[in-house]
Amino acid sequence: MSEPQAQNQELASKIRKSVTKMFAVTVGMLAFVWFGLVPMYDLICEWTGITGRTTSASEEQMFEVVDRDIRVQFLARNGAEMPWDFRPVVTHVTAKPGEIVQVDFYARNGTSQDMIGQAIPSLAPFESTPYFHKTACFCFDQQPLAAGEDIKMAMVFQIDPDLPEWIKTINLSYTLYEVPQRRQDLAAARTE
Repeated sequence: MSEPQAQNQELASKIRKSVTKMFAVTVGMLAFVWFGLVPMYDLICEWTGITGRTTSASEEQMFEVVDRDIRVQFLARNGAEMPWDFRPVVTHVTAKPGEIVQVDFYARNGTSQDMIGQAIPSLAPFESTPYFHKTACFCFDQQPLAAGEDIKMAMVFQIDPDLPEWIKTINLSYTLYEVPQRRQDLAAARTE
């Protein structure tokens, strides 16, 4: 074998090794993102409480109402594939810590298909999360709507009087997503 052929073979061998290593690193990175990153993110958020997620019902508390105004602003948006009309009935309220407040959100399924939606909440600033208690919320359950149907959905909350003084405004945001795997189940149940 001539020297240029030996060099070419050696170069091809190095390239194959490099490609194999890059492929292994890529597979390892994808496996980490797929299996490790989301649980790790959830764990860090649970430890630090920085997500602003409020996903479970609180017991109504017998707080003393404090004479302090907190502006609570409501935002609503749809996930990328959600075609419903979804919005708060009022964009903000002024609440006093300790009082029980109810607000409504509106949803309309303007499509020709029965669908199910799920709203995912988030609070800002995230430091307000442990002080914002939802005693009832449409976001705790999936919302089935027939084609063309609309609904007003209630959310009831209390603000803990121990809310830090520097927090003057709380933003409660909902993102509405379709629950696609349930669409066929819903259609089948309506035809039975």
